Amino acid sequence: MKIDGPFYSQLGDAAQEARRLAAIGYDGVYTLEGSWDPFYPLVIASEHAPQLDIATGIAVAFPRNPMHLAYQAWDLQKFSQGKFMLGIGPQVKAHIENRFGREFSPPATRMREYIRALKAIFDCWQNGTKLDFRGDYYRHTLMTPMFNPGPLDCSVPPVLLGALGPRMTEVAGEAADGLIVHPFNSMPFLEDHALPAVQRGLEKSGRSREDFLLQINAIVITGETEAEREAATQSVKSLLGFYASTPAYRPPMDAIGCGDLQPELNRLSKEGRWDELGAHIDDSFLDAFTTRGEPDEIASKLIGKYGPYADRLAIYSPYAAPDAMWASIISELKSAGPDR
Repeated sequence: MKIDGPFYSQLGDAAQEARRLAAIGYDGVYTLEGSWDPFYPLVIASEHAPQLDIATGIAVAFPRNPMHLAYQAWDLQKFSQGKFMLGIGPQVKAHIENRFGREFSPPATRMREYIRALKAIFDCWQNGTKLDFRGDYYRHTLMTPMFNPGPLDCSVPPVLLGALGPRMTEVAGEAADGLIVHPFNSMPFLEDHALPAVQRGLEKSGRSREDFLLQINAIVITGETEAEREAATQSVKSLLGFYASTPAYRPPMDAIGCGDLQPELNRLSKEGRWDELGAHIDDSFLDAFTTRGEPDEIASKLIGKYGPYADRLAIYSPYAAPDAMWASIISELKSAGPDR
């Protein structure tokens, strides 16, 4: 099991941050598509910490054409000498229509076709296969020598799909090379809903679990002092309140019997009362959606929780904490990491 860390850096401090995360002991870093581009910082990370795997976790797919993402993924895979993973996701309807200004269509159906289009482009560049992809949403039938980057000396970039709902998760198992489990997850949801959906998709594609990469994002609450743990708790409560206000994110809440909270948090978000969302997250919610404790407890808790399933474990910790603390946790995770 490899351990990945969040790469929050903008371009100005990306080199320093990549070296810092490598020194802590992470195997890889992943970027989020938030208030800056998820691809550019990875170029700098690969240059200044070439031992790290790099990934988008995730880049929003639908506002971009598959051909655009294919070129970006190809360049990063070549530059990193085979260490790039293309993580993509669908984003919810409101953002696709109102932030990106694009038409929204059935997301699971479109994503299945999107991934197949990407793989057709990769196959053309890597193996010289004639590009002849014709779908309901995407059509790629022209690739002249001038625009063909040619084969890589390494493997083509794996495509990982970030998914939460059962239909999109099944698409991951059917069409993608791996699943990025959203950090807003609970164990009943993972075991009873997400993993069975992956298996259904794998069976459709005639593949087995060994052909598939499972990256689980784990929200962790810890700190060296009680005050630090309390500050981390408040930060994570705000994050969970934000996630829980989104209608599409209700299934993991339903899985632990607290789905009725979602409409209330959604109402508050629509009223612009964002700073009130975290107050609705209680201890039972925290226990379901996070791994929390003192630093010397975290590694064993993560292994007990996710060890049987995760090929890669991505730590999500939206608060400041000492590097030495994380280095100790990661070292313990690596030394005790079990086989699946």
